[in-house]
Amino acid sequence: MHKYTMLQRPAAAVSSTPELLAGRARRAWLLFAAIALLIVLAALYGAGLYGRSTEIEALSAQGRTDANLKVALLRAVLENPRALPLLLSEDQQVHDALTERSPASIDVLNRKLEGLVSGTKASVLYVTGTDGLAIASSNWREPVSFVGNDYGFRAYFSGAMQSGTAEYFALGNVSKRPGLYISRRVGSAAAPLGVVVVKMEFDQLEADWHEANRPAYVSDEHGVVLITSVPSWRFMTTAPLTPSVTADIRASQQFGEAPLVPLPITRPQTLSPDVALVHAITPGGSDAEYLRLSTAVPSTPWRLDYLVPVEAPIASAQREMRLLALGAVIPLIAFAAYLLWRRQSAQMRIAAEQAARAELERRVVERTQDLSLARDRLQAEIADHRSTEAKLQVMQQELVQANRLATLGQVAAGVAHEINQPVATIRAYADNARVFLERKQTAPAEENLGAIAALTERIGSITEELKAFARKGRTAAEPVELRNVIEGAVVLLRSRFAGRLDALAITLPPLSLKVMGNRLRLEQVLINLFQNALEALEGREDARVEVSAAETADGVALIVSDNGPGIPPAILKSLFTPFNTSKERGLGLGLVISKDIVADYGGRIEVASSGSGTRFTIHLSKAGPT
Repeated sequence: MHKYTMLQRPAAAVSSTPELLAGRARRAWLLFAAIALLIVLAALYGAGLYGRSTEIEALSAQGRTDANLKVALLRAVLENPRALPLLLSEDQQVHDALTERSPASIDVLNRKLEGLVSGTKASVLYVTGTDGLAIASSNWREPVSFVGNDYGFRAYFSGAMQSGTAEYFALGNVSKRPGLYISRRVGSAAAPLGVVVVKMEFDQLEADWHEANRPAYVSDEHGVVLITSVPSWRFMTTAPLTPSVTADIRASQQFGEAPLVPLPITRPQTLSPDVALVHAITPGGSDAEYLRLSTAVPSTPWRLDYLVPVEAPIASAQREMRLLALGAVIPLIAFAAYLLWRRQSAQMRIAAEQAARAELERRVVERTQDLSLARDRLQAEIADHRSTEAKLQVMQQELVQANRLATLGQVAAGVAHEINQPVATIRAYADNARVFLERKQTAPAEENLGAIAALTERIGSITEELKAFARKGRTAAEPVELRNVIEGAVVLLRSRFAGRLDALAITLPPLSLKVMGNRLRLEQVLINLFQNALEALEGREDARVEVSAAETADGVALIVSDNGPGIPPAILKSLFTPFNTSKERGLGLGLVISKDIVADYGGRIEVASSGSGTRFTIHLSKAGPT
C-alpha cells in the first residue's frame, strides 16, 4: 500500500494536463492575434500619419518654390507697364494735347499712344482731362474706343488727381474685360492738366498658370480674386465680404455685376501661417484636398494663393510607408509567434511527458504482476531470439565455409597434379645434384639446388593458397589489389578446368586499382562466377568468358560475361534465393553466398541474361590512396 501511494504521488502532482494547456494555448493565441492585429493597425495608422506629414512637408517645400516663381513672374509682368504712365506724364505731346485740345494735337497723341501699345504689353493707353473725360486713346480707331468716355468716377482717376499716382484693378465698363489700371497725374497738384492711364491685362499669365494644372489666384486686400488660372473663380472672394465693403464695390462698379460669392474652398486646416490644407471644387471636378500656399506680392496689396493637389501624392506616400511598416512589423510578429509556439510546444511536451509518466506509473502499480510475467516471457523470447540469431550466424558461416570447401574439393585433384609435377622435377634435380657433388662439380650442383628451392616455393604458394582458401571466418574490409584477386581465382580453377581455361579472356586491371574487401572472400565470389560460366559453356567450341574491370562514378565494376545459353527466366527471377539452381547436383547456394560476401563490403551484384549469354557485374567500393 505504501509503494502504491508513492507511485501515485507524481500523477497527483501534475499541475497542468495537455488538455488544460491546449485550452490555455487557444486563449493565448486569441490574445496574441488580437494584440498582433492592434499592433498592425497601429503601425499602419502611424505609418499613414508619418507618410502624410512627410509628403505634406515635401509638397510644401516644392509648392513654396513654385509660388515664389509665380510671384516673381507676376512682378516682372507688372514692372514694364508701370513705367509708361511716368514717361507719358512728362511727354510734351501729352502736355500739348491737354493744353491746346486741338484736333491736330489730339490726333498726334492718339497715334503716339497707338504705337506705344503695339510695342509694349499694355492692353490700352489713354489720357483724360481734369474732368475725367478721355481725350485720346490707343484704341481710338476701334468701335469700343475710350475717347469721349467719362472715367471721373473711377478710383484710379481720383487717386491720381489727389496723390499723383494710383493702381486699381477693375472690370472695364466699355470692354468688359478685367485688368489693372495704372494712372499718373499730368502737371502739378496745384495746376493739374489731366491723367495718363495704362490698362494691363493678364490673359497670357493666366494661360501659363492654367497649363500647370494647379489652381493659382491673386486676391486684393478685400479678398476678391483678381487674377486666376480658373476663369470661373474671377471676382469670387476668399472669405465673405462685409456689407459695407460690398456696398462700396457695387457703388464703384469695380467688378460690374459679379456676384462676389466665396470660392468653393472649404475646411481649411492651418499648418503654418502661410500653409493650409483645404478642400476645393474645381470646374468639372469633384471635391478634392489641396495644399494652399499663400504669399504676398511685393509692391502691391495683393496675395497669391497656390493650390497643390495632395490626395494622390499623400496616398502614394502612405502606401509606401505602410508597406515599409508591414515589412518591419510582420517579421517581428512572426518571430514573436514562433517564440510563443516554441514555449507552448515545450510546455505541451513537458505536460505530455509528465502525464505519460504518471499514467505509466499508475499502470505499473495496477499491473505489476502482469508486467513481471510479461517481462519474464520477453526475456525468454529475447534469449531465444539471440540464440537463434547466433545459430543463424554460425550456420551462415558454416554455409559459406561449406561452399568454400566444396569448391576446394572440386579443385583439390587438379592442385594435386600441380604439386606432383614440381615434386617429380625436384627428385630429378636432387639426383643430378648428388651426381655433381660426387664429381666435385659444385656450380651445377648449386644451380640444381636453386631450382629445387624455387620449385619448393611454388609448392608452398599452392598449398598456402589452398590453406588460406579453406580458412574459416570473416575479416574486416581492407584495400585489396583487384588484379591479385582475379589471378588467385584462376590459379585455384586451373587444374579442375584444365584445357578449358583458354575460354577465359581476362583483361587484368592495373596493380594500382584497389577495392575494399578481403582477397580470399572475393576470390570465392570469382570462383563461383567463373565456375558457373565455364560449366554453362561446356561442350561449346566458341566458348568465351570475358573478364574486365572499370572504374565508375561510385567505385569499381568487375564484369564477368559469357556467350552461353543464358539463365532460364524462371530461375533468373529468384536467382539469389537459396536452393534455386538449374544444376542436377547443385545446391543453389553459390550465388547467394557471393551476394552476401559482396554486400558485407558495401557492394552489390547485378545480372543480365538472354539467349546470347549472361553478364554479371560486381560493384565494389574503390580503395583510396594509401
